[in-house]
Order: sequence, then C-alpha cells, then structure tokens
Amino acid sequence: MPQPLAATPLMLPMSEGRVRAGFPSPAEDLAVNRLDLTQILVTHPQATFLVRVAGASMREAGIDDGDTLVVDRVIKPQHGHVVVAVVDGDFTVKYLHQRAGRMRLKAANPTFPDIVPKDGHTVEAWGVVTSSIKCFVP
Repeated sequence: MPQPLAATPLMLPMSEGRVRAGFPSPAEDLAVNRLDLTQILVTHPQATFLVRVAGASMREAGIDDGDTLVVDRVIKPQHGHVVVAVVDGDFTVKYLHQRAGRMRLKAANPTFPDIVPKDGHTVEAWGVVTSSIKCFVP
C-alpha cells in the first residue's frame, strides 16, 4: 500500500564531488554539505508516495524486488512512463503503453504477460514512478 512522505525533511550529508565508477580518485576531493533528499526526489510533496516493490516483473527497467519507488500522482501518465497502476483493486508497477485510445501495461521482464484491460476490468494509472531507491544492505 502506498505510504505518504514524512512532512519533516531528512537532511543527510552530500558530497559535492562525484565518486568514480572507473578508476579511484583521492578522497580529499569530496567536500561535504547537508542535503534534503526530498529536494532531489520530490517535486510535488503533497502528492508523492513511497511504494515497496514485490516481484521481478520490472527487473529489466532496473526495478527490483524490495526497491522503494517514489510515485508522483500529479504528473499526467503518458505513453512510456513507468506507472503504479490499480488493476481490479490491486497495485502493480509496469510501463504504460497507450496507442489509438487503448491502454496496456507492459512488464520489463519477458516472462510476465502484458496486462490488457478487458470488459468489466478496472485499470487506472494511479501515479508516475519518478525514482527508484535501492538498498544494498538490509
């Protein structure tokens, strides 16, 4: 179930330098400031929610089981967006595909079928995923 963001900022240390993913650089190049993560991750605080991912249907989009998604309900869902959708009352995360007035939800894992709304099914793009937060240490 989506969780609203806390109202108080979470100020964490942020390096002004970048950490190389190639060859190492001297650590003294990294000056430290404090930064509120909501400044980076959240555009519309009152309409932004956090959702924990369960499953592997979006792994090829870099969204893995256990990741936390930042979901903005103000952004209008468009073709190609990763969205949190409600399908017959259940939440899911998928790519939104819209063509010629028809909608389908597409997984980023070929072992999962597309979700194509049929008569009597309720499908709503609930919010747009703006970020994914990964935890490498539980």
